[in-house]
Amino acid sequence: MIKTIAVFGATGMLGVPVVKELINEGFHVRALVRDIEKAKRLLPHSVEFITGNLKNEQDIENTLVGAQGVYMNLSVKPEDKKNQWLAEREGLKSIIKKSKIANIQRIALCSSLVKNHNQSSGFHWWVFDIKEDAVNSIKTCGIPFTIFYPSSFMENFDKGDYVQDDKIMLAGESKYPMYFIAGEDYGKQVAYSFKKLLNENKHYPVQGLEAFTADQAAEIFKKNYPEKDLSIKKMPIGLLWFLSLFSAKMNYIYKIITALNKYPEKFESETTWKELGKPSITLEEYSRKASLKQ
Repeated sequence: MIKTIAVFGATGMLGVPVVKELINEGFHVRALVRDIEKAKRLLPHSVEFITGNLKNEQDIENTLVGAQGVYMNLSVKPEDKKNQWLAEREGLKSIIKKSKIANIQRIALCSSLVKNHNQSSGFHWWVFDIKEDAVNSIKTCGIPFTIFYPSSFMENFDKGDYVQDDKIMLAGESKYPMYFIAGEDYGKQVAYSFKKLLNENKHYPVQGLEAFTADQAAEIFKKNYPEKDLSIKKMPIGLLWFLSLFSAKMNYIYKIITALNKYPEKFESETTWKELGKPSITLEEYSRKASLKQ
């Protein structure tokens, strides 16, 4: 039986709601964090914090002491470069290595649904290669695993980069609807998976109740956001491409927006809903309770 879960990436935009739901389901959470004061502000007081970072395998080992499960929410940052140390590559491999030694019973990873657009329609991005390699590392690690493939998160509006000052920033043409999911609903599915699953290996697409293009979602958020009036500003994708030539961050934004705009997302979460629970939060409801990051 899994009682304690070691979490890597606990203070991130998606790590916070997952940790809260793990706590709500009665799990003890041990989280590896670099900034303990930030972690204490964001996470429940019952979380056991281990100060350190993924580059130090001893810190990983300390986090795994007494744990039976592992949850990872790791990503490539906009300023990262392909050939440097990366949390989602070298960090993940160190976690797997130490998890084997610690006899972890189940390991779970937050991946991505839109990464499936890689190698489609002439699109290729090394960041999605990293995500695919991470999935393959989990699949071959020998520990029972759960891999989640989320669609776009509602948190991207109020806690991500969609909103800047009083503007919702979009770019290009959003061709296909996305099944926006709230982090809280996703967290509940993650928490329930640790209670339900035994030795089986599982892949779960993660999608919300309704599908919207980026333009439609922005209009819903704008209409229902309670704190202040927002406007929607759209940048031509060609201009974003030009800016990407001079900035690693802009290149990252250009690539992810291009993928999101062109990925023909289909609903494929029937099994996820059946086995882990159906989401309950609509984008309209989320928008009404949202609070922009400070």
